[in-house]
Amino acid sequence: MTRALSLPALILALAGLVQLLTGSAVRAIPSETGEPTVVFLVRHAEKEAGGDPELTKTGCARAEELARTLRDAGIEHVHSTDYARTRATAAPIAERLGLEVELYDPRALPTFLDSVRASGGRHLVVGHSNTTPQAVALLGGEPGEPIVEATEYDRLYAVTLGPEGSVSTLLLRLSGGG
Repeated sequence: MTRALSLPALILALAGLVQLLTGSAVRAIPSETGEPTVVFLVRHAEKEAGGDPELTKTGCARAEELARTLRDAGIEHVHSTDYARTRATAAPIAERLGLEVELYDPRALPTFLDSVRASGGRHLVVGHSNTTPQAVALLGGEPGEPIVEATEYDRLYAVTLGPEGSVSTLLLRLSGGG
């Protein structure tokens, strides 16, 4: 009998497999619950031009795709920087789950991520092309190549912080941006 896995279970299974195959484990602060902390990290969706731009039509579609993709991931906290494009990227999933978007200061990433680790659970962190890979690295994950500022809006990281201190990273790609 074949059993379908939920997205969170699939992510945990794949992250564990990656860790097993690569032998990579980084020490992290374990959550107090003994359960892994899962942090999903994404750059804001496509944006208009300007100082604090809104999302484009394509960006709005990508934000909706993010909400559909993570709807069953057990997200308990949605975090965003205080910019129109990041708040608009976070809004569909927060609304769907009945959660408030919690703002964070991207200039204080280490402090913010310490609070995420300490709280445990499942988080979505919406940031920017420079802060998202930086946040992945600060969590002990593997950010990969730098995000292409002008064109790359589809990366979705899942960083799993195991209660025993292991860290694994899974990189997914969102569709829906056009």
